Amino acid sequence: MTKIEIKDWLIESTALLSNHSEFPFIETQVLLAFVTGKSREWLIGHPVVQLTNDQLGRLSTLRARLIEGEPLPYLTGKQAFFGLDFAVDNHVLIPRPETELLVGECIQWLNGHPSKRKMVDVGTGSGAIAVILAHQFNDLDVTAIDCSAEALAIASENAKTYYVDGQVHFLKNDLLTGLEDRFDLIAANLPYIPSEVLKSLTVSKYEPRLALDGGADGLGLIRQLIEQSKNRIKPGGLIILEIETSQSAACLKLAENAFPLAEITPMIDLAKHPRIIKIQL
Repeated sequence: MTKIEIKDWLIESTALLSNHSEFPFIETQVLLAFVTGKSREWLIGHPVVQLTNDQLGRLSTLRARLIEGEPLPYLTGKQAFFGLDFAVDNHVLIPRPETELLVGECIQWLNGHPSKRKMVDVGTGSGAIAVILAHQFNDLDVTAIDCSAEALAIASENAKTYYVDGQVHFLKNDLLTGLEDRFDLIAANLPYIPSEVLKSLTVSKYEPRLALDGGADGLGLIRQLIEQSKNRIKPGGLIILEIETSQSAACLKLAENAFPLAEITPMIDLAKHPRIIKIQL
């Protein structure tokens, strides 16, 4: 292969990605940093360094996958979330900014309730929620549940990376089925996309369907968890759920039917859409 300098590869790749990515220059930088093992700052400061044939071959393959629509975090094996980098692969949903709202609400609640330190993260996926909260509160006892053994392996890796594997206990299970423990905090980002809608979405091509498919109306697992939580939440505890924005009214009704005496609050995201349901006992 012909030798190519960093700046020339960035220019060429940014142009190729311009019709396929919202942030083509940033994504080409991230790919280049991943393959070269250098920081993005280093790459900017060394524009005339030539790439090796091996690097160019790997970059070409990764760039083609990115153009086809494969998410960048699956190519690099990591995704930033709430200030930490999480290992991800195609067995787990990529942590998204919307879920940071849920984590922020959990942190605020835990700060205000220092005696309540037993929580469960249902549908933990990469472990992002469980690991962040354990990292923030070293006295927090976390059970992290998923029905996927592959997802739990990734989550366990992330817990070890941030030295919270002693606080987070991973369990392969179907939601809260069969559990006898009671919790102060039940947090969940469950699949909530209706099955028929999911078929038409690009996300279903790459991310695990198991982490996306919420059944006929998108509320199958959420409905089940709310019902199970009646016997698993401690007095004064909090249940906090991420939802799809169009499901707010239906989720509020489910919560009100299950917990008629609770304080039930929808939380609005930065786009001014309902994204979180809080059920305060």
